[in-house]
Order: sequence, then C-alpha cells, then structure tokens
Amino acid sequence: MPTETWLSRPENHRLTPADAAYPALLREIPSPPPQLFVRGNLDALSLPQLAIVGSRNATPGGTETAHSFASHLAARGFCITSGLAEGIDAAAHRGALAARGTTIAVCGTGPDIVYPRQHATLAEEIVAGGGAIVSEFAPGTQVFRANFPRRNRLISGLAVGTLVVEASLRSGALITARHAMEQGREVFAIPGSIHNPVARGCHHLIRNGAKLVETAADIVDELGGLLASLRRDDAAAGSELALEAAPGNGAGTVESDADYARLLACLAWDPVDVDTLVARSGLTIGEVSSMLLLLEMRGSVRALTGGRYQRAGKPGSVDT
Repeated sequence: MPTETWLSRPENHRLTPADAAYPALLREIPSPPPQLFVRGNLDALSLPQLAIVGSRNATPGGTETAHSFASHLAARGFCITSGLAEGIDAAAHRGALAARGTTIAVCGTGPDIVYPRQHATLAEEIVAGGGAIVSEFAPGTQVFRANFPRRNRLISGLAVGTLVVEASLRSGALITARHAMEQGREVFAIPGSIHNPVARGCHHLIRNGAKLVETAADIVDELGGLLASLRRDDAAAGSELALEAAPGNGAGTVESDADYARLLACLAWDPVDVDTLVARSGLTIGEVSSMLLLLEMRGSVRALTGGRYQRAGKPGSVDT
C-alpha cells in the first residue's frame, strides 16, 4: 500500500524524532529510526513499557508464564511490548489484553502487513484495546528475514526493561536482550529446567548479568526506582503527568497533578477495582492503570489480590 494512502486513515501516523509523540526512550538508542509508522493509539507510546520476548517454539508452561506475567504487569500499569510472533510474543500480547491493559506490537514488516498471517485478529485486538502496531518500515514492506533482527532493537528501545521467558541459545530473543543491555536497559530472565532446550538462553543471560525473576512482583520492585526517576525527569521537563510530592515524611504524600489528585479522591480506604475507578474518575483504563502503578511505587496506593486497590497509610493522613 502506498504510504500516503495508508496515512490517509485517521488511526495511522508517521512520526519523526522531532515530533512530540515520538517515544523519548527511543530517541536515546543508537541510530533511532528516522521515521516510525504507528497504527493505533499514539498515547500508548508514552506509557511505561516492558518488553516480553521469547521463543516461537515455546513450551505450554512457557506460554502460560508469559501470559501470566504480562497480565499481572499490564494490570500494574505497564504497557507490554513484543513482536507479534508465535509463541511467547503472542502469549504476552494476549495476557495484556486479558487484563484490559495496553500492548504494543513492533513489526518487522510494514505496519499494514501482519506476520504471521494467523495473528491478523490479534493485531486488530491490540489496536482496538488502545494499543498500537509500530514499525520503522514503510507501508507495503513485505517479509524479509533481515528486518526481524533489526526490529528487535526497537522492542528493547521502547521499553524500560526486557523480560525473556524462554529462549534457545540461537533465539532472536537473545538479540533483543543484547540490544537492551547495549542500550542501558534492564534485562530480566526466567530460569527453567536444565533439560529444557528453550531455557538455555535464559540461563546464558542470567550468567551474563540478567536479573533472575520468579514473580512479576520482582520486576515491579526492580523497576520502581527507575520509573520514579523517569517521572522526575518528566517533571523537570514540565510534563503534565509528573508526580510531585510535597514535603512530608509519612506514607501520605501530596500529589500535585490534578489527574492524580482526582484519582486519589476516587480511591476509598475500602478495596476497589480498576473498572470502578474508571467510572468514578472519568479517566481511561490505560490512564488509571498507569497512574496506579506510579502511586503504588510512591507508597500512596496499595495493590491487593483480585485486581483491587486501596489507599496506603492510615485514614486521616493527608495525601490529596
């Protein structure tokens, strides 16, 4: 499809590094793409992203693990980024969607070409769910083997960290992990059985400095400080979504941004789920999920079982 024809549709966009919507983290990588084609929600690009990648020939257990981690992390406010491939990638996208979270698929083809073809419905679900299809290749670009290793640097470059669930020693997921390390991003790996050939890549990563994780909470704990630092950088740049704490020493903090204050006002001391917060606040589910993640890391909100949240600290403390 000619590029201008593709761009004539309102859900399609072309970004350059000079555009405000161009992902800030992607600008930092060596040789950022001079143009980025995006189908779907541009706001998804500004969410804190975690890449989840792994083998196309995943085991049933690996597929379940990727789905579970993606679902849990998406519910915590992370946008799950992967490559739309079979196996671990597809499980990660579906896990995020199952949690009503946001997910981004980075393609090695043009943004109008779905590969593999059987994931056409999944691609539509990603866009319909508030996510996006992203590619540095122009519309109409067909499947070329050399483009897939190249796109892996974008998967890691968009994200604050990369999680490898299952990977052989020759897996493309290890290329993504290597890019993440070179880009100064966190790399996580899930260990597996010594008898499982698609666990050897993860073991190799762990021996070479990747962080071993057993639960999704391990990742949230590890990235908490990094995300807070990114938020402070955004505040210094005048970001309207920045969290700024007033002086104080207790669990109760003063969140000065109007949207965060509104969300906290909607959050009672009794447990409440995300859907209720969306209805009370008028914010989108993506906004609420992302804000809850940062409020949890600031100690203002506590995550409970069953996808519910409540204020942290004692009733009567000042945090609005």
